[in-house]
Amino acid sequence: MHFTVEAQTIAKRYLTEGSIAIDATCGNGFDTLFLAGQVGRPGIVYGVDIQERAIETSQKRLHEADLLRQCRLVVGSHSNLTTIVEPAHAGRISVVMFNLGYLPLGDKSIVTKPEITITALEQAVELVRPGGLVSILAYPGHPGGLEEVNCIAEWAGGCQLGEKCFHVEKFQDPNNANSPILWTLTKAMFS
Repeated sequence: MHFTVEAQTIAKRYLTEGSIAIDATCGNGFDTLFLAGQVGRPGIVYGVDIQERAIETSQKRLHEADLLRQCRLVVGSHSNLTTIVEPAHAGRISVVMFNLGYLPLGDKSIVTKPEITITALEQAVELVRPGGLVSILAYPGHPGGLEEVNCIAEWAGGCQLGEKCFHVEKFQDPNNANSPILWTLTKAMFS
């Protein structure tokens, strides 16, 4: 299973032309590009990454595909989603995608951190609309990755309970201890 493709395949079910979406970790812009293509010109995609290089790469990729117009790219931490997203869009986001770890072909010492990621996920579940999706792709195989995976697993388990009320699914290769792990969280319609 190619987990980035699987994440996009699942996300596609939640997106229509005019949707609002967030790529919380732009990286090289592939998820941002995917989201922009799905929401079309009337939609909006927020693209966030802490590294300026990632935003520049994403901007170039979107420009080449003539999809930059519907995107709002921000150099910043995904732990600031609630300040990045316009207040009028809170509770109206169809999809929030996270692809954690480090920037491919970038500085591997700059990685997502568990405590910052959990803060970002808490904000994502507040921003997403009822019936919307939060997808989280994490990698246990790099330094710090297993700690982040464990924190996300514990956090995601709590999302099925109490006020959050999400349907949570987890995908991974059971034959590979370092397999990426994909979680999908679908917000209950009555939230």
